[in-house]
Amino acid sequence: MKVILLENIKRIGSIGEVIEVKRGFARNYLIANKKALYASKQNISEVEQIKTELSKKDNEKKQLAKSLFEKINKKQYKVKKLSTENNELYGSVKPTEISKLIFHEDKVDIKPSMIQPVAEIKSLGKFKVKIYLHSEVDADITINVESSESIQ
Repeated sequence: MKVILLENIKRIGSIGEVIEVKRGFARNYLIANKKALYASKQNISEVEQIKTELSKKDNEKKQLAKSLFEKINKKQYKVKKLSTENNELYGSVKPTEISKLIFHEDKVDIKPSMIQPVAEIKSLGKFKVKIYLHSEVDADITINVESSESIQ
């Protein structure tokens, strides 16, 4: 299915580009989240007219992402979780929890969908986490998981 992108999307394309994607991806993600339109002749001409406006909006989003990047990049966050004597956690540290932690410490609102742990956080230690703030701006943080207490 052919769609026209309304914003820059990492590994997919840039604003105004007509791309071929699978029908489900187009309907369920791109069009549902207003990131793309069906590629009809009318939509293509509309997008050509508002392309500069879309670029301005994208630049504003990029500037916002850069300011967030300045606040959180290379920071360390501590999480206390229940663990076994083998240093394994009961459960794991999920993106939702990391999002709440960042908001609590730095008052920066990050959606859980933007957070991508490099590896699953299921034990004690330090873990690298990537945060995708914009298609061109990624921040790296470290999550330090400590034991709140051990259960035998």
